[in-house]
Amino acid sequence: MVYGVLFGGKSYEHEISIVSAIALKEVLGAEIGHFIFLDGMRRFYLIPTREMRSSFFATGQYQKCPELILKQHGFYTQGLLGSKQVGFSLLINLVHGGDGEDGKLASLLDFFEVPFVGPRVEACVLSCSKYLTKTFAQEREIKVLPYVFLDKHQSNALKTLAYPLIAKPNRLGSSIGIGIIKEAKDVEYVLDEVFEFDNQVIVEPFKAGIKEYNLAGCMVEGGDYIFSIVEEPKKKEFLSFEEKYLDFGRTQKVLKAEVSTELEARMRALFKQVYEPFFVGAIIRCDFFVMDDEIFLNEINPIPGSLAHYLFEDFTYVLENILLPKNPSVSITYHYINQIQKNK
Repeated sequence: MVYGVLFGGKSYEHEISIVSAIALKEVLGAEIGHFIFLDGMRRFYLIPTREMRSSFFATGQYQKCPELILKQHGFYTQGLLGSKQVGFSLLINLVHGGDGEDGKLASLLDFFEVPFVGPRVEACVLSCSKYLTKTFAQEREIKVLPYVFLDKHQSNALKTLAYPLIAKPNRLGSSIGIGIIKEAKDVEYVLDEVFEFDNQVIVEPFKAGIKEYNLAGCMVEGGDYIFSIVEEPKKKEFLSFEEKYLDFGRTQKVLKAEVSTELEARMRALFKQVYEPFFVGAIIRCDFFVMDDEIFLNEINPIPGSLAHYLFEDFTYVLENILLPKNPSVSITYHYINQIQKNK
């Protein structure tokens, strides 16, 4: 199996995606045949493996690489003698944030029938918006923390929640733009800052002593699942952008969290409730809170940092066995138009 890796994108998480791709290069090595970079102008470039280092992108050197076009069944270089397809068996969508996780690339890849690992359009819609994630979880009877959704500066709406609070941009990940509201006098200042990143904001209670656990996985042929170990992220008050940025570049395995077999089984059951049917084809990570022996869904990460490879015992096996959704075959026959013409 030869993989292509698509990374970059036009979003606040552009640099994180670069770090993720470099980490995956170290993990998969020669199994990655091609790296395809999507820059801020939404142009695709074919990047030599030897140039997969952060400074190559920060200095703009990538612009000297062959530019690609996306069309039927894949990416192509353009030359005097015509176009040539970039060869890979399966594309890995590693574009974090906007473009990669909001459905734009999923739509394009599906439209041009490019086989890929990553969230499809419905999965992107459900996981990109924290508000829709919570609505989806509640519909599936999965617990979430109390929250208030704001689409404008409505500080009076927070009266239903007790301080301290955490305010998050509704459609951003990697802890970008998060603010802590410790008391009433902080509300205006913190919300002003968070609204700089998104015009939609989620505000939740900021619980002390709550346990956080991450579980990744995917469905494989036959309807079975491959699960990662359960990880307990190490953090201070909350996981900052800088900590997550470093985390996305991780290439070493992590230790399994000390959780009971019963608790792990409950998290796996909730993961399955989240995964089917919308997330088929993606390696996702669910982030759970545990408080007073109750499990709450915090977020769904449809493209976790470096695909959460460090949580799996054999990540290559995961990639080789993930179940990809099959789009129904549609036959265009013009039967009805021809029938009408015959009847005239």
